[in-house]
Amino acid sequence: MSEPGIDVVGVGNAIVDVIAEVDDSFIVDHGLVKNSMTLIDGERADLLGAAMPPGIVASGGSAANTMVGVANFGGVAAYLGLVAADDLGEVFRSDLRAAGVGFDVPGKVDGLPTARCLIQVTSDAQRTLNTYLGVSAHLSPDEIDEVLVASASHLYCEGYLWDTEEAKGAIRYAMDLAHDAGRTVSLTLSDGFCVDRHREEWLELLTDRVDVVFGNASELCSLFEVDDVEQATDAVAAEVDLAFVTLGKQGSMVVAGSDRTCFGSKRHTFIDTPWASLKYKTGCETGWIAWRCSSPGEESGVSRRARSIHLVSSASLALAVSPCFCRSASLLLSVVVSCSAAFMFSCLYPGWRSACSPRCRPCRCCASRCLR
Repeated sequence: MSEPGIDVVGVGNAIVDVIAEVDDSFIVDHGLVKNSMTLIDGERADLLGAAMPPGIVASGGSAANTMVGVANFGGVAAYLGLVAADDLGEVFRSDLRAAGVGFDVPGKVDGLPTARCLIQVTSDAQRTLNTYLGVSAHLSPDEIDEVLVASASHLYCEGYLWDTEEAKGAIRYAMDLAHDAGRTVSLTLSDGFCVDRHREEWLELLTDRVDVVFGNASELCSLFEVDDVEQATDAVAAEVDLAFVTLGKQGSMVVAGSDRTCFGSKRHTFIDTPWASLKYKTGCETGWIAWRCSSPGEESGVSRRARSIHLVSSASLALAVSPCFCRSASLLLSVVVSCSAAFMFSCLYPGWRSACSPRCRPCRCCASRCLR
């Protein structure tokens, strides 16, 4: 097995986000399903976009945002997704590259436009997503860069992309390439409605193609059709090596075999903010990278913990104030979630899939190198 050249490659829907704050009456008046993701067509996207108040326009998509987060933390990330050869497609490409994420998939000519997601954020920090997938849903195996996937230490796959046969084929192909190269693969469950649509296929993926699962408690319970989180974690532990589960205001949990490591606090109250789950996934990926930057046995557990805390604390601050992520003041409140995720992974599971990082570069927020 050759040494990996980069840390993480993300595969997902390449989307430009349009984000606006609304009140609950807007959700009701437009027949939206609060705190969910709904797929819409181009006509509905035009109508809903015209009705939304002024907001923020920024390149996004779940996996793309996570890759930007990894890059902000000092990791080496790349992205595979499909855009059109139009203005929004060029904006997306420029934004990712400016954030330090590699993105070289050519834009599609004479077809569907670049995807856009209309995001309504209510005062209770709940996101309602209405997504026109455009060309992004038609990512095919032809757009999967075989060399890039094989050179990455980890492949991160977005559940939202699992909707067309083309995209399913692309994800399966990328997963197989990664495993053939001796790499690891993760799947994020993304949304409860995604789980309901794709339960059978995703359970099949977990048996032989996925090593790590990301999801919240509700999504995990839905996947295994149980009502109890403990039952759901037992079920996922039987299928994959690791699962990272968010528990809302109660914190989060890492599932590894028979181990259940919960992160909570009696001194602090967690605030479940709109992008907390995104930052949690980013923190997990970065904790993984941080641990891999240290050689097994080179330092004591106490030293490893101290250095991990330094990395994650400083990187979280940089991420919170980054223009790519600072879409709402409430984002600052979710820093603790990514801190806990990276800390738990790098400190509690130092022996999992031992490997050195392809390279270690300075974090953007400080002059020191990651765990070096």
